[in-house]
Amino acid sequence: MSATMRDVARLAGVSVKTVSNVVNDFPHVSARTRARVLAAIAELGYQMNFSARNLSLGRTGMIALAVPELRLPYFAELSDEIIVAAAERGYTVLVEQTGGVRERELAVLSSARRRMTDGLIFSPLGLRAEDAPQLEVGYPLVLLGERALHGNVHHVAMANSAGARAVAEHLLAQGRKRIALVGSYDERGAGAGSLRTQGFLDALAAAGLAHDPARTGEALDWTRATGAEAMRQVLDRGVRIDAVFGLNDVLALGAMRVLFERGLRVPEDVAVAGFDDIEDGRFARPSLTTVQPGRSQIARTAVGLLVDRLSGAESGSGGAEVVATHRLIVRESTAG
Repeated sequence: MSATMRDVARLAGVSVKTVSNVVNDFPHVSARTRARVLAAIAELGYQMNFSARNLSLGRTGMIALAVPELRLPYFAELSDEIIVAAAERGYTVLVEQTGGVRERELAVLSSARRRMTDGLIFSPLGLRAEDAPQLEVGYPLVLLGERALHGNVHHVAMANSAGARAVAEHLLAQGRKRIALVGSYDERGAGAGSLRTQGFLDALAAAGLAHDPARTGEALDWTRATGAEAMRQVLDRGVRIDAVFGLNDVLALGAMRVLFERGLRVPEDVAVAGFDDIEDGRFARPSLTTVQPGRSQIARTAVGLLVDRLSGAESGSGGAEVVATHRLIVRESTAG
């Protein structure tokens, strides 16, 4: 026979109400009591009836996740992490794709589908500063990505500039001074590309170097194909390079393919690094040096902030801003 909430209360030596407060993540439960209840839940194998809980609270038990494109490995892997983190809190995730198009992103905020979900985790690319008032919605909302939109909303970001600077400093420390940059950025300075480019340029400037624009390969979409084409642009100009920094991993992987096609060895002739630490980079040959941007931390923090707002566990109405911890991961593509 399955354990009940009353069984958990009896074993933990607390009231049924206290058990309910713990499993619903309500505040004002001491750490010691919470630990005792969680230990009893684990010992008895208690499974909460989330459907009944959500019905009693007037919730659907679903949260929405809106990302630009699932075909991009970073967003696919981030979505997986968010789905896992949400499941641990008793929520199912409804995933939507916006294509990074402003009109579709605005539509996500006001879609009738929001009535099917209890809150939204949203990674916008196309929204502008003037769209910030659209974030004043009547449901819990957590933004992912760069702090381009200022509003009374929770925000979880990555250290784009610091991560890119770490890559450039790593390449410079190896004596690489003719570094190509593969990718494009928003000239308004609001997006990941702009921040990563700035971090890269800051590192060069600190080393007394200037970046030659001829060593920049433009790539409007960040894919393997555009990374390859951007690398061809640079090489066809005849400029000398000894390293490549792709503004994300798939750009770097596309660039690395072209280097091989042109008879250049990685890393002996040209070192290559990316950003995002996608799984493909770990299994490339050579494996790709990259920045781990704290994807798991981003996912769990975003879900936690959303669930806390749903449960009323947070205090105040202001929006929190969390920047995930990043880490440079050196692999074979720069280790020669």
